[in-house]
Amino acid sequence: MSYQPQFQISPRLLALVEAVAALRERIQSATVQVAWIPALQKDSRARNAHSSTAIEGNPLTLEEVRALESGLEPAPSTEDKARREVLNYFAALRHIEKNAGKKAVAHEDLFRLHAIMAGGVMDQGEAGSYRKIWVRVGSHVPPAPDEVSGLMFELLEWWDKEAVALSPVLSSAIVHYRFEDIHPFGDGNGRTGRALALWELYRRGFDSNHIFSVDEYFWEDRPRYYAALQEVHANGGDLTSWLEYNAEGLRQTLERVWRRIQQLSASGKGAKLVLRPKQEQLLNLLQARGGLSPREIWDGLGVSRQGAMDLLNPLLKAGLVKRIGTSKNGRYVLK
Repeated sequence: MSYQPQFQISPRLLALVEAVAALRERIQSATVQVAWIPALQKDSRARNAHSSTAIEGNPLTLEEVRALESGLEPAPSTEDKARREVLNYFAALRHIEKNAGKKAVAHEDLFRLHAIMAGGVMDQGEAGSYRKIWVRVGSHVPPAPDEVSGLMFELLEWWDKEAVALSPVLSSAIVHYRFEDIHPFGDGNGRTGRALALWELYRRGFDSNHIFSVDEYFWEDRPRYYAALQEVHANGGDLTSWLEYNAEGLRQTLERVWRRIQQLSASGKGAKLVLRPKQEQLLNLLQARGGLSPREIWDGLGVSRQGAMDLLNPLLKAGLVKRIGTSKNGRYVLK
């Protein structure tokens, strides 16, 4: 018997899934055979590796993670374990990209992915083997060790045979949640579960170019991420709120990807992505408020006037933002 997820297709969930589908179609149409897909892919890998490891406490910044991917070393004071976690995550991403067309996922595939992800950085348990110990995650006590294999068999049975009947927006979130609920390994479950959700998007052709970084959404508001996981237990196992949370994350992720595409397209070069986190925060503020004065920008971002202009100028040059009004009373809006 396979695992049977409980959820309802609420009006909000339906609207979010439709919005995600529309954004994905726009992005897929825009990124067919363009020279800057590799730049988007590299940027997405770095953001995924940084976000997913940072959720678990890794201290490396996004810039340091990008340096590691390029074969450079971050600050000498950085712990070996922190570097190893990030390098492992890059290897795991390459592994699931290579196996994006895999039709069925077996226990051995999970063992291989976890061994890549957690090798040399485990605090407890053995990389690539289901746990033989009890674990606790906050207030949640996952199933007993002797139940793990059977529960994972049921999840894989559902994933391989029944998940295809659902939108990948839903099936990826269900795989993510159920894996974390079982917590099958002694350590590294968070990173592995998020990688599995990404793998499902790849397997289903949802992110065929591998340019989405959903883990950023989880990282930016970790308390909400953990609360969304815990809410399923509070709702008696009903996944509806979790699916809504994940669908909202995909919607925001795709909006960011679209902005990055617009930036590359406007530049006409596509050599590099230069959007910094503060610039993305600025774009989000402009979208939410419809426009901002210079003072509202530097107050909203917590930067100096010159710092705000340093963020704005590349966006103005790329054609993502424009100024309306006079130099004294003007406002900045999305173009």
